[in-house]
Amino acid sequence: MAETSETAEPRGRASQPGEPLGVSTDHKYVSSSQVLPLDKALEVINALPGGGITLTRVEEALNWGRAASVWPLTFGLACCAIEMMQAYASRFDMDRMGILPRATPRQADCIIVAGRATIKIAPIVRRLWEQMPEPKYVISMGSCATCGGPFYYDNYSILKGIDQVIPVDVYVPGCPPRPEALIEGFLKLQDKIKKEPFLRRRIAKAAAARS
Repeated sequence: MAETSETAEPRGRASQPGEPLGVSTDHKYVSSSQVLPLDKALEVINALPGGGITLTRVEEALNWGRAASVWPLTFGLACCAIEMMQAYASRFDMDRMGILPRATPRQADCIIVAGRATIKIAPIVRRLWEQMPEPKYVISMGSCATCGGPFYYDNYSILKGIDQVIPVDVYVPGCPPRPEALIEGFLKLQDKIKKEPFLRRRIAKAAAARS
């Protein structure tokens, strides 16, 4: 039998003077979200065992920091360097991704081979790469740096790919590639850095040198 209006449980009551309109302070008629406000949730989380601790591996934390602070060398060879400069400029602004150009190989960890590389310039590119500290990375920007481009058949002085001189991590195709393509190349490089066994590799190398 249904309850009459006299015995049914009231679903709410009018706000008293001094209370916010429509909000009751009587715990009998308030919802759970009003009993536990959001600004108190942090106190509850910190009171739980391990609530204030973020668990991760040391290697993942180091790789996250390295991927978010790639410092490429300010080094351009030909027309692709114009697109590289545009990627650093205000419209695309690669600084917001943690990509900061450095003017010396001693402080850089990435080199962008932007443009065609002649056989005469190849030893200088190799020297700059060797002066960079480990770990270091190489981005081949454009068709000329990747495979010689339109100069592959008809020019004896163009290197048929910069990977004949230094190891390449990311290839950015195009003639010339737009700044968006270079940014995509940096995103691929950052993904590679995040998955790299950097710390374990250094420990294994030190153990091999000690034995």
